[in-house]
Amino acid sequence: MMKKLLIASALLALAGTGFAAETHGHDAAPLHGGVMAEAAHLELELVAKADVVSLYVRDHGKPVSLQGASAKLTLLSGTEKSEVHLVPAGDKLEAKGSFKVGAGTKAIATVTLAGKKPANVRFALK
Repeated sequence: MMKKLLIASALLALAGTGFAAETHGHDAAPLHGGVMAEAAHLELELVAKADVVSLYVRDHGKPVSLQGASAKLTLLSGTEKSEVHLVPAGDKLEAKGSFKVGAGTKAIATVTLAGKKPANVRFALK
């Protein structure tokens, strides 16, 4: 009985280590003053302003190639809902226009990188 408990404890410890290793190396600190979220092993930073919405994509802290990438962003502000399509603009995906964003706005992004399955992620603006 004691041997089974020791084995079970060891397996739980290893499982915990495996989980920690899976998220280790992700840099979740915003670099551009936005809000962060993780999806599909990527760190995404949403910077939302009234005239421009930008989405930065990193993998373990390193910028990801955005060639052939796109994103659809659904903004939920109060009872209003709007959809925005973001396209590559240098080191980010971006859309320019007029956007209702502010504290409490929710955003749902579907990000598609070239050759990858789409990743969905949610943001809450502060």
